[in-house]
Amino acid sequence: MKKLLSKRITVSAVAVVAVIAFFSFKSGDDKNFQIAKNLNVFSAIVKELDMFYVDTLDPNKMVREGIDNMLYSLDPYTEYFPEEDQSELEQMIKGSFGGIGSYITYDTKLKRSVISEPFENTPAAKVGLKAGDILVEIDGKDLLGKNNAEVSQMLRGQAGTSFKLKVDRPNLKGTYTPLEFTIVRESIQNPSIPYASVLENHVGYINLSTFSGNPSKDFKKTFLDLKKKGATSLVIDLRNNGGGLLDEAVEIANYFLPRGKVIVTTKGKIKQASNSYKTLREPLDLDIPVAVLVNSATASASEILSGSLQDLDRAVVVGNRTFGKGLVQVPRSLPYGGTMKVTTSKYYIPSGRCVQAIDYKNRNEDGSVGAIPDSLTKIFHTAAGREVRDGGGVMPDIAVKQEKLPNILFYLVRDNLVFDYATQYCLKHPTIASPEKFELTASDYTDFKATVKKADFKYDQQSEKILKTLKEAAEFEGYMKDASDEFKALEKKLNHNLERDLDYFSKDIKRMITNEIVKRYYFQRGSLIQQLKDDNDLEAAIQILNNPAKYKEMLSVPAVAKK
Repeated sequence: MKKLLSKRITVSAVAVVAVIAFFSFKSGDDKNFQIAKNLNVFSAIVKELDMFYVDTLDPNKMVREGIDNMLYSLDPYTEYFPEEDQSELEQMIKGSFGGIGSYITYDTKLKRSVISEPFENTPAAKVGLKAGDILVEIDGKDLLGKNNAEVSQMLRGQAGTSFKLKVDRPNLKGTYTPLEFTIVRESIQNPSIPYASVLENHVGYINLSTFSGNPSKDFKKTFLDLKKKGATSLVIDLRNNGGGLLDEAVEIANYFLPRGKVIVTTKGKIKQASNSYKTLREPLDLDIPVAVLVNSATASASEILSGSLQDLDRAVVVGNRTFGKGLVQVPRSLPYGGTMKVTTSKYYIPSGRCVQAIDYKNRNEDGSVGAIPDSLTKIFHTAAGREVRDGGGVMPDIAVKQEKLPNILFYLVRDNLVFDYATQYCLKHPTIASPEKFELTASDYTDFKATVKKADFKYDQQSEKILKTLKEAAEFEGYMKDASDEFKALEKKLNHNLERDLDYFSKDIKRMITNEIVKRYYFQRGSLIQQLKDDNDLEAAIQILNNPAKYKEMLSVPAVAKK
């Protein structure tokens, strides 16, 4: 009896201690309690569903969707990468991956992936793969019906491993020639500077495509080389540069700014996430005039470089408003080989502004996020006193109107008509002129138009869609009876006319075809040379660099003082 009573007292004491611990934990740290509670609930739900749900569940898929939806509710950049997706994360950080070095696209008619652009000096280019090659088999596995993500995963692998690739190559007979290649994967490092040159009037030009890897080293070498070749001013092209490593942006800014300048400050919840990044070395050139080209795809580290040079009045920014990514992510290791790229801080450039444009904290009713309206942005000032704003990316000092591409071009690209024409063109022309000199002839464009007509090409015209909507509104509101004749006359004028549209929009269509052809022979470098031949942003940058007085005035006089 004493033993039983002793046991009961002991159990009761343990229970009391547990209850005291439970309530002290809850009252002492309610947030930790809520986390533990919800994790237990989540775990219980998964187990109950696995045991009792009417259909068989895939636990990996179910939990992954739960994780992705949880992270989606935070901000657009916090992501989970399981062990099998580590190569994707590594590519983001280092700018490299093990593979063949080629873009692929999916042909919906063939239900197969197609080589769209092999990179220069990579395994794809070395073995002779060409744009237009249809991917048939990898190591005997048929690729029919596999999407681009699946095929890309099969093409990638550890550097030094090999595989056999079967392709069907289009020929001049309108059929396909089967080919087989043995390809050894390499570490693919996308070039951080695909093109650099000295342009007219001694203007140096550097196209910087990424801040992943170690681009500052390449930039320094390229810049000094351009100066040796006679460059007396510089254009840094950051258009379509999605960013990369913050440290690399600071290092490149240091080339043009004095030692000890604060370039960017990060502020987060924990001490380790809050830092100040200064220029640590002596600059390469404090005096050379600099213009930076930006557009809506200029993001993250690109905005740190362009924004800091603007805030410190060291460069004129030209183009269109940048993307507006003012958040910093760091990788955090997780169990079972996973990694989470988590947003730990916001960054602030020298004027004190944060360029974050997406208001992810205030979501719409459908869960989507919108941009911070201009009316809610705040005014900051550059070192010279010029007004700049936060909350919407980096606004250029010289805004260049962006040309809108015609609707027909979207459909020509979507239906692979431009791509397929370029493939046939290359079969007929073993060589072409250099990118600087190559032009599509009138005869070539006539051939393209014939190809389009033969393909029974159909496309939607925006004017027809708008007119249809207007007619429906007029009928609903009772205006159609009186406006019937006017609508008929307008419909007649807006009649679908393929020949007319191919001629009317020939400039834009020719430009797209020319670019597609040139990169087949001269890769990305040739494509950039071709695009720069008719580039309004670059022209505006060259104009300001060639006008020292205007350049100096733009960087030194506050906008409020200009009359």
